[in-house]
Amino acid sequence: MLKLSHPFDPVVTPKSTILILGTFPSITSRVAQFYYQHPQNRFWKVLSSLTCKDIPMTIEEKIAFLNQTNIALWDVVQECSIKNSSDSSIKEVIPNDISSLLKDTSITQIYANGAKAYQLYMKLCYPQTRQLIIPLPSTSPANASYSLERLIKEWHVIVEK
Repeated sequence: MLKLSHPFDPVVTPKSTILILGTFPSITSRVAQFYYQHPQNRFWKVLSSLTCKDIPMTIEEKIAFLNQTNIALWDVVQECSIKNSSDSSIKEVIPNDISSLLKDTSITQIYANGAKAYQLYMKLCYPQTRQLIIPLPSTSPANASYSLERLIKEWHVIVEK
């Protein structure tokens, strides 16, 4: 178990209308210094399918993609003890200040990428934000029971608003 702090900032603009929250970056994402960088994570494929845009490959393309689609991206956890990249091992959590992020944006919908992000948000952030979050199945390769097609179907709710 390592005690770690979140290594990078949220991706957000004042025009952001959707916020997607994960838990804490994986080892691969921490090394690359950006969200959902594990090659088997389906996050970028899912969003690309839902928005009918090409899959962004570089960090710069991913930031531009998020900004063009008014999607903000962050994690619930600012600091925690974690073993490798395992969400189930997360302990001693200090949450990010989601309330402050919401004040400076047009965010009306918040989605959790996975059950652990939802659970941590409801426990640690909802009492301050009072803004509900919609849980979505994790795009992580650890969530092998969900095919890409099934993830896209479940995640479709983010483009229905």
